[in-house]
Amino acid sequence: MLSLVVFFPLMASIPLFFMKPEWKRAYWVYGTVVAFVELLLSVGLLLKFDFSRAHEFQFVERFVFLGLENAPYHVGIDGLALLLILLTTFLTFLGILSSYNYIKEKVQAYVIAMLLMETAMLGVFASLNLIQFFIFWEAQLIPMFILIALWGHERRVYAAFKFLLYTAVGSVPMLAAIIWIYLNYGTFDYSYLLTALPELDFFMQALLFWAFSLGFLIKVPVFPFHTWLPDAHVEAPTAGSVLLAGVLLKMGTFGFLRYSMPLFPEAFDAYRGLIATLAIIGIIYGGLMAWVQSDMKKLVAYSSVAHMGFAMLGIAAANPIGIQGAIMVMVSHGLTTGALFFIVGMLYERRHTRLIRDYSGIANGVPNLSTLFVFMALASIGLPGLSGFVGEFLTMLGGYKANQLWGYLAVPGVVIAAVYMLSLVKRVVFGSLDEKSAGMPDLSLREAFILVSLAVFVIWIGVYPQPFLNFTDGLAELLSGVLH
Repeated sequence: MLSLVVFFPLMASIPLFFMKPEWKRAYWVYGTVVAFVELLLSVGLLLKFDFSRAHEFQFVERFVFLGLENAPYHVGIDGLALLLILLTTFLTFLGILSSYNYIKEKVQAYVIAMLLMETAMLGVFASLNLIQFFIFWEAQLIPMFILIALWGHERRVYAAFKFLLYTAVGSVPMLAAIIWIYLNYGTFDYSYLLTALPELDFFMQALLFWAFSLGFLIKVPVFPFHTWLPDAHVEAPTAGSVLLAGVLLKMGTFGFLRYSMPLFPEAFDAYRGLIATLAIIGIIYGGLMAWVQSDMKKLVAYSSVAHMGFAMLGIAAANPIGIQGAIMVMVSHGLTTGALFFIVGMLYERRHTRLIRDYSGIANGVPNLSTLFVFMALASIGLPGLSGFVGEFLTMLGGYKANQLWGYLAVPGVVIAAVYMLSLVKRVVFGSLDEKSAGMPDLSLREAFILVSLAVFVIWIGVYPQPFLNFTDGLAELLSGVLH
């Protein structure tokens, strides 16, 4: 069943190659249906998942492929992977649904790229084989590069190559480490290496830890490896920005939780102070950079640096509260920042500008869109009762328990977030309606469905987060126990 979930988008993309290019409407209908079926398949995993052992791998499939005895096909998911798989299928479905009116050219290639990227992202979360994980990790670069380069904005080619080079360079040490592990242990099997690699001496653990972690730090991205992110976000099409923020960045934090922490615990414990320092710098720096932006999309992009800084702080805290907080930040950020990118895209399609100064008082012209804009902005800054509060509160509490100074230093990030996000809302939503925005249409039924779907989960997590915490409660205890 898990293999079906991972490879269904790939298999479903094959008929698209044989359809006529002029059948644009057929592509959208087909792509939307495939993405919705994929979402239902992932919900099927949820319904069959045993939460009493959520920290263990379930739906495990392992078989030898093409005679590769030492590199068998091996997949399985725990609660963390399931949570991220559900987030991936949900955002991919909304991303394809949102693109119907925005993408006019090369629709066939666009839908194919979206489906191929979905399979690559799901493969990252499901893999229990190091080389298989690496193949999926690299595979998602190609469709995202294509999405930015073909359907992005003015500087799309520059942004696409910058994204590709940063993330690919970060993967080279990881591949070298995987090869070293195979030469010394004769296997790529994650379950076996989970007990073998922690027995290495500190020097080798440290080398392998940084070989893996560099790629993860770039993907998150953690300061100072973040410079590819604003360009990629700004130039990508709306759905590309949503998946980039909602899923691809989470691969970095997932990598730390799945690989860097349990495989190299001694090295992680030695360097987590440095990781926490970089995370706190990212929180403050990302917030300050967001504050001074004139482009709405770039503002939301820099806010991602700050939010993912909170996630890394929780991981560095390495206690159950911090780890749970980091995972909640990952999920909430995917929902709220994805929604903000959808909203900015909707405004751009109506006015063909993302500059904050070009908007004023849109609440008087598009009240429904403005209401959801304000709602998602408040969720993004961590208003109690909404999803952003749960994750940020737990990460700061976990950081404080690990090191009181970490907790104190992270607090200004919350204040800065309130300043830049409320300032954006004040300038765009309130005041007198500018003439050019007066004729904008309000939300269509399709756009309302997308934003309300996200809002439902934002409220649910904010009011009653326990069902979401149940996904990873055991894993947080397990990882903390490995380190301590």
